[in-house]
Amino acid sequence: MIPLINTVALSRFFGTGEAMVKALDEVSLSIEPGEFTAIVGPSGSGKSTLLHLIGGLDKPDSGTVALNGTNIADMSGNKLSDFRRDNIGFVFQAYNLIPVLSAAENIEYIMLLQGITAVKRRIRVKEMLDIVGLAGMENRRPAQLSGGQQQRVAVARAMASNPSIILADEPTANLDSKTGISLLNVMKDLNQNRNMTFVFSTHDQKIIERARRLVYLRDGKIEKEETQ
Repeated sequence: MIPLINTVALSRFFGTGEAMVKALDEVSLSIEPGEFTAIVGPSGSGKSTLLHLIGGLDKPDSGTVALNGTNIADMSGNKLSDFRRDNIGFVFQAYNLIPVLSAAENIEYIMLLQGITAVKRRIRVKEMLDIVGLAGMENRRPAQLSGGQQQRVAVARAMASNPSIILADEPTANLDSKTGISLLNVMKDLNQNRNMTFVFSTHDQKIIERARRLVYLRDGKIEKEETQ
């Protein structure tokens, strides 16, 4: 069975000469469908770099990263953009919502790019809003929503394209503890009830406690792994 995500000897360097930093140093990692995995480690350990390479937001200096057997490290331009759009959902620390669009329009936007019909878009937007607990708030713009509500819209947007995997980079960093737990419970339910695959980069203890698998990074290398 082909892993959902498979990285082999993945490396990423920043700077040159004596100033060069090995953000990732030959990291090999496999993620199976349905995982709820957290990549953890101190600041500067390479967590976000690894997540960005898995998601095709950055290019490795060496090694491969494959999603469903397709090596995205070799892709570029529109081919990579289309592949990302159709296969990967992103949730970031900053909510990255489009401020002039309503919650529904922010969720719908990626489906517009996919060419999905208006009727199907409307049905799916309603479903996504119901799932993340924002029914009735579809017409509110981001400025009219709390931080936790905006991040729920971001999760709904990430799900809207029916991606193979959702990558979440420090998704609770800007949320208070109660709101963060509420959001994580939504994600955990999606994982358990819809078999959605989540990979987090985080140092948030709330995520670490809920993850089924922990991958510890230090100085750009995998230090150890745990399942719980």
